[in-house]
Amino acid sequence: MKNLFDGATKCLLVQTKFSAFSFWNYQDVCEIVGAKYPAAPLGLLTVAALLPQHWTFKLIDENVEPLLDEHFSWADIVCTGGMLPQQDSLLAFIVKAHRMGRQVVVGGSDPSSQPDLYKEADFLVLGEGEITIPMFLEDLKKGVQKGRYCSKERADMQKAVVPRFDLIKFRNYIMIGLQFIRGCPFNCEFCDIIELYGRVPRYKTNEQIIRELQSLYDLGYRGHIDMVDDNFIGNKKKVKELLREIKIWTQKHKYPFYFTTEASVDLADDDELLQLMKDVDFRYVFLGIESPENETLTIAQKNQNVNKPVEDAVRKILSYGIVSNGGYIIGFDSESKQIADRMIDSIQDSGICMAMIGLLYALPNTQLTRRLESEGRLFQLASRTVTDTDIDQMTSGLNFVTKIPRTQILNNYFRVIDAVFDPKHYYRRIVYTSLRVKPKYRHKPDFRTWLIYMRSFLRVSRTVGFSSRTGLLYWKMFFTIILRNPKGIEVAVNLAAMFIHFQKQKNYILSVTKRTIADIENKGEEKFNLRMAPQN
Repeated sequence: MKNLFDGATKCLLVQTKFSAFSFWNYQDVCEIVGAKYPAAPLGLLTVAALLPQHWTFKLIDENVEPLLDEHFSWADIVCTGGMLPQQDSLLAFIVKAHRMGRQVVVGGSDPSSQPDLYKEADFLVLGEGEITIPMFLEDLKKGVQKGRYCSKERADMQKAVVPRFDLIKFRNYIMIGLQFIRGCPFNCEFCDIIELYGRVPRYKTNEQIIRELQSLYDLGYRGHIDMVDDNFIGNKKKVKELLREIKIWTQKHKYPFYFTTEASVDLADDDELLQLMKDVDFRYVFLGIESPENETLTIAQKNQNVNKPVEDAVRKILSYGIVSNGGYIIGFDSESKQIADRMIDSIQDSGICMAMIGLLYALPNTQLTRRLESEGRLFQLASRTVTDTDIDQMTSGLNFVTKIPRTQILNNYFRVIDAVFDPKHYYRRIVYTSLRVKPKYRHKPDFRTWLIYMRSFLRVSRTVGFSSRTGLLYWKMFFTIILRNPKGIEVAVNLAAMFIHFQKQKNYILSVTKRTIADIENKGEEKFNLRMAPQN
């Protein structure tokens, strides 16, 4: 048996596929700008940096290139990991790797949340890799052939490594991720982040983030960086300190990057923080809005959003040149009969174009899952995809017995998706957002990138500007923004491009939802629930 630890080990890292219909997988838009996939696999790049650096690494992202038998033949050991929407592709990968005679190391959020589903893996490295990868490597030194490694200990982020960005081709991706903070101070019942990473945000030092920026800069990367933190402002004091350091570094390097991130709605309460984000060229932020109804927010323990009008928050953030995307959820027990109208109004009135609207899903090991289990309402203890149409929470939600009739929830969901992604409504939001955004972009593309932008603009204009569904809307929007707020035209065209993906996704979601409603109406909700519940 080859000594995998000390020898010249060849390690294959594989990012398995996401569905083309997932909210985050806008490959149609990627093709327009000459990329293949939205985001690089930051988790595996970090894993590569945590493994022995005398190993030789090869990273294959199935979302951008095919995984071939020759890749397995090259490797001594293979590593993968991922999230719930990748579950099927991860399980299929384990089977294929074993068929090719290779040992498999598996980690990531879904295996960490429900490891028994991945028991066929040779090594399960669970939780935070900074803690459990060294445990795995100790056993590898001893020649151990199988193991499961977990720890309740939290990683010291101030000892985090710089990801191996050199393992990817930057041109394949629209954005590259960096992580500053793990954990979130809030206590939302449905959230698994606080279960995986805790409620005390842990952060890297400013020097570490600057080192990661420098690494990307030295490798020749320029452009879009996504701060992947689930709540970038989990520690506002530390974030402000970081942004001041980034401002100094990025000025010195002539603004090589611009940024996006995720944050809680209370971002709008802090003008100093918004100004600092503007100063370093933050352009988009994803807000966890969840519901327009205060009662639902309170019961779900999303107290940071209570009595905070979304449209006011979004307008405030726009005034600093930052566009808001938003996440919404349907299916809470406390929802009113007016939830569909209120959600549509919230999205339309705030001008949020990229609205991720999902069905409530009880993720593994969350407070919501534990409560539903205690109430005897959870369909199954393990979160598994139920049919081949399940992708993410936009089609695989409501994995529990609902108090509100399921068909009522699904009909509300159908109405919201249908209305929000109606071309007239979507373009109305583009105009609203693009007229109000006050950008002061610092990052300037080089000549080659500028040519790519121009080509992308022409492709968008050709695709949506000459479509029978969107042509008139696109050109009316275009000339409105050019005449009234020309600085908003980049935002307008980007949002118009995203509609290509959303239209395809809308049609898929509506067809799946319609079939589910018909199935429940045909069989009855009680029989549907019995069929979904695990068999004794």
